[in-house]
Amino acid sequence: MNRVEETFDRLFSLPHVTVLRDVPLALHTRFGIGGPADIFAETSDPESFMLAKKIAGASGLETVVIGGGTNLIVSDDGFRGVVLKLVNREVRATGASVYVESGLPLQALVDFTVDRGLKGLETMTGIPGFAGAAVYGNAGAYGHSIMERISRVRFFDGEAVRETDNAGCEFRYRESIFKRRKDWIILSAELAMECADAGPLREIADNILATRNKKYPPTMKCAGSIFKNYLLAELPAAVAAQLPPKVTIEGKVPSAWFLEQVGAKGLRVGAIQVADYHANLIYNDGNGTARDLVAVIQELKRRVTGRWGIPLEEEVQYVGFPSSC
Repeated sequence: MNRVEETFDRLFSLPHVTVLRDVPLALHTRFGIGGPADIFAETSDPESFMLAKKIAGASGLETVVIGGGTNLIVSDDGFRGVVLKLVNREVRATGASVYVESGLPLQALVDFTVDRGLKGLETMTGIPGFAGAAVYGNAGAYGHSIMERISRVRFFDGEAVRETDNAGCEFRYRESIFKRRKDWIILSAELAMECADAGPLREIADNILATRNKKYPPTMKCAGSIFKNYLLAELPAAVAAQLPPKVTIEGKVPSAWFLEQVGAKGLRVGAIQVADYHANLIYNDGNGTARDLVAVIQELKRRVTGRWGIPLEEEVQYVGFPSSC
């Protein structure tokens, strides 16, 4: 019996875990791209998930944990190893404090807080993915990010369950310690919200959702904005001096502005296209491939670096590619 078969059997013996062979990861990514995983294991039970993570780790097979697949680019060749997915979805409120498990869709968390008159997440309506991924990547929109509301995070470090406070998360723009410590898996979080009138919060959320759905229709196979925006304070002075006055918003410069200057809009390779109305939006217009998606991303990075001398950094994560990708 080889390692894959042995690991499959051990995972299959766990309670509350669905274990499958050769699952196309295109079914688990918003781009709708990705070849098969040797083993795919999904559970809503954190205890079973932690056991599965230990089994996968001890197997010697490469292991990756995914959430909603919003920001994943998976190789056309798939993933030679174990893919684990935790879909725990409990959410509850005690006064202005909210407890949420990592597998709850972020939109469900936003709606939960808005409907209860809890202020703080309404600007994040329409952002796809799971709550855990939002903490992982410090998701945000319209000048706010989830770090503003996190009070504690509970996570599995590979051996035991631990907790950390907001400072321990080491949040930065679209960053957290969990991005650097990929072996630490977020299980749940506590958020400190503010009591407010649910009516105005719902109006804000609905208006933002309508705007977002025009840019990123729910049926569009995309990851939203593909590149991080720039922090004005970190740009070279020579580049900052060339920016039009109204480009900078709350200390951030949209990557889309730089992409527009290098003719990104409408760029297409196969079924992968840059939107003709938003230079930082790449989508799969049909049966696109990871090969073509990566080619478009690399071309955009080449153009911006060539003209401005500054690197573009993806918000997406790569699975099944060489580490140099």
